[in-house]
Formats: sequence, C-alpha cells, structure tokens
Amino acid sequence: MWRAACRLASVAGAVGPGSDGWAARSLASSVCQVRRGRCLCPTGFPSPLPPVGRPVWPASGERKIHIAAMPEINTDDLDKQQVQLLAEMCIVIDENDNRIGADTKKNCHLNENIEKGLLHRAFSVFLFNSENKLLLQQRSDAKITFPDCFTNTCCSHPLSTPLELEENNAVGVRRAAQRRLQAELGIPLEQVTPEEIFYLTRIHYKARSNGIWGEHEIDYILFVQKNVTLSPDPNEIKSYRYVTQKELKELLEKASQNEIKITPWFKLIAETFLFKWWDNLNHLKKFVDHAKIHRM
Repeated sequence: MWRAACRLASVAGAVGPGSDGWAARSLASSVCQVRRGRCLCPTGFPSPLPPVGRPVWPASGERKIHIAAMPEINTDDLDKQQVQLLAEMCIVIDENDNRIGADTKKNCHLNENIEKGLLHRAFSVFLFNSENKLLLQQRSDAKITFPDCFTNTCCSHPLSTPLELEENNAVGVRRAAQRRLQAELGIPLEQVTPEEIFYLTRIHYKARSNGIWGEHEIDYILFVQKNVTLSPDPNEIKSYRYVTQKELKELLEKASQNEIKITPWFKLIAETFLFKWWDNLNHLKKFVDHAKIHRM
C-alpha cells in the first residue's frame, strides 16, 4: 500500500533507512509565495540565470543548429516559480554529446524546436540508502513537463555556467546533480559531494509531455549510495518514498495498467538497465561505459 504522510512544506524532515510510505508536502499558496521570492541557487554556485535574450551559439567553425524563429508560448496559466526557471540556460549538444551552444530551458523543451533537432544535456540521479532502497519522487503538479509522474530520485540539467560546463569525468554534470539534489530534495550540499556521485553511462531519448512541451536529452546516469536528510521543495516534489526492487516492480505494473504515471526516461531505464545495476551496487565499475550513448 502506498501511504502519504501530509505535512506543511515549512516542516523539514529527515528520512533515513527503513522509512516507509510516501511523504507528501503541502503546496499551500502561502508557502509557494514565500519560495517564489527567494533564490533557488545554493551558496557557492554561480547564478543559473544569465541575461535572457537570443540563444548563445558557438564561435564560427563549429556545428550549429539553426532555428529560424523561437515560437511564442503563453505561460500565463503555468506556475510562476516554474516559469522563472525556464530562463535557465541549458547546454545545447549534438547527437554525440559535443557542446555546440546554449539555449533557454524554455526553448529546449518546446516540441516545435525538438522536432527541428534541438538537443540538450541532462542527468538522472538514482540514490540508494544503506538498505539498498531506491529513493523515488513524484513530480509536483506545478511541473511544466510530466507533472504528477513518478520518477527516479532527481532529474534535471547542467547549466551553461563555467562550473557545470566542465566535461572531464562529467564533473560539471555531477556538480549540477549536487545542486539539484539540494534544490529539489533539500539534501545539504555537504551530504552528497560531486566525488560521491558515480557516473555510469548515457542514454539518448525523446518524449512528448503534451502538445507543446517535451524532452530531447542525452541523459547522464548517476548513482549515489548514501543516507541523506530530506526536506523537499513542494513546488518540485509532490511525494517521495524509498522502495525495494519488489515495490518498484509493483509500481511499474501499476503504470502499465494506467493506474499511475511514470516519466518516460525512468520507464526506459527501469526496463533496460536498472535492476541489473541495482543487483550490483557494490560492483558498479564493471558496468561503466562512458564511450557509448545508448539510443532509446
């Protein structure tokens, strides 16, 4: 049975090994108003919001994606905090994960641009506690893409900033994962460092969320094995829970019966790789493949 323990968003909680049930946070408007007024970027990271304007394209001689005109999309009916995040600058890449420029999160997630080839870099974190249970989240109803869907621990994008552009051993992506684990789940930065985030491989997938918004990403798969303190942002996360393999398989079965929704990238990873990796948490190095991009 899935159980929800409803709490006000202002109450911070610690979830350790053996915690059961989904812990849900209130999306009370008063709390959201407070959160909308503060910076979501943790201390020590450069601002993810460079001046908004035309996309930043590379110097001459590098491959470029040409999009004649960015479509105008009315965002008045969308959550204001999530709309602010659409100004973040994502890393635009080619199909071999070579960086070719930068563009806004908004432009990178519009189906009209995706169908013209716009592709960006992303990551998916899978965090396991000391009991080898996987932390899942249910995306909030405020999310612009795939709201209310169950998914892995954290899914987001490195930004086009110096710290997160660094590509050696995917350190920029791992820094971005640390930043988003703090922003979404409230995990203190010192509890999960980039050095504790294990980079396995990459997948390339494309999926529509609705008629306007979608995803087209090369997704870095990152594993973390650690007990952490959680205090999720209700604007990002509706509920969360640690699950066993058996419980995840039950969740996937419910999704196949349309009883719940899961994100397309999580479905692809779970059906293809996840349980094999999960069985070998102490021997993950034998599954490392940084050369191949798995086309899903």
